[in-house]
Amino acid sequence: MSLDQTDRRILGVLQRRGRISNADLSDEVNLSQSACHRRVQRLESDGYIRDYVALLDARKMAVPTTVFVEITLSAQADEVLDAFEKAVSRIPDVLECHLMAGSADYLLKVVAENTDDFARIHRQYLSRLPGVAQMQSSFALRTVFKTTALPIHS
Repeated sequence: MSLDQTDRRILGVLQRRGRISNADLSDEVNLSQSACHRRVQRLESDGYIRDYVALLDARKMAVPTTVFVEITLSAQADEVLDAFEKAVSRIPDVLECHLMAGSADYLLKVVAENTDDFARIHRQYLSRLPGVAQMQSSFALRTVFKTTALPIHS
């Protein structure tokens, strides 16, 4: 299915305000409520809308520290990659794990209360990950910009 301009407007609004009522959404995109509801259902069933979530405030949740961890593995064999990915996916403090091209094999986004808490996470989880040859951690000093909204191109 290809997206038309109305679908794109719906997706743009839902990315910014996921809890908007169908009545308000239909007003904003200039559709009848029933047509808007059908489009949203189609966008969900076709997989364009994967889920609806609440975005929590990291400071209020007591994990204001963000650490990016570059990991280089000792080997590139499928079983090494699979074992690493399975183990890292079970660490509750890791928000994201990306397989990378470049100097590091993986990039992790980790949240922690503070540097002491990150030391605990490192000691308890990261240092025990299988196949790790090298690890480098970088602490974010301040988040300048952050969004969960994907660009919606025409």
